Amino acid sequence: MQAAKLKSMYLSLFVAFICYLLPWSGVGLLIRPDFVLLVLLYWLLRSPRLCNIGTAWFAGLLIDLASGGLFGQCGLAYAVTAFFAVTYQRRLTLFNIWQQSGYIFILLILNQLTLWMLKLFAGGESPGWSYLLPCVSGILLWQFIMFSRIGIETHADKN
Repeated sequence: MQAAKLKSMYLSLFVAFICYLLPWSGVGLLIRPDFVLLVLLYWLLRSPRLCNIGTAWFAGLLIDLASGGLFGQCGLAYAVTAFFAVTYQRRLTLFNIWQQSGYIFILLILNQLTLWMLKLFAGGESPGWSYLLPCVSGILLWQFIMFSRIGIETHADKN
């Protein structure tokens, strides 16, 4: 069972990485959710023994290599976000879907704010409020996936 979960985790991370690498432009690039972080958060909350802070750090380093930005900034931001996700993981299982979504939204904002601070320390300019738009699209994608998953589980229970 663990090997199947491990394969599905790595496959979903690979698909999220491919979605990140798609040629986004214009408004799509501005509102593109952080697919890799969303998949990491899903697996951190679902199975923290398979996906941990080290996995998040390594995935962040791969994103840094792919984006050509400052090496280590996404790795650090993902690790900080993963730490807070794992810290409250057991409590989140008791929350309903709306409370979990609120917490995921806070984690997405934490990730973006960490990246924003690192870019400012590196000498970049402040991007403004539009820098938080991926958090909004990310939480909408999270809601869609969670409601789809609930619908699939409900359909499977009826059969």
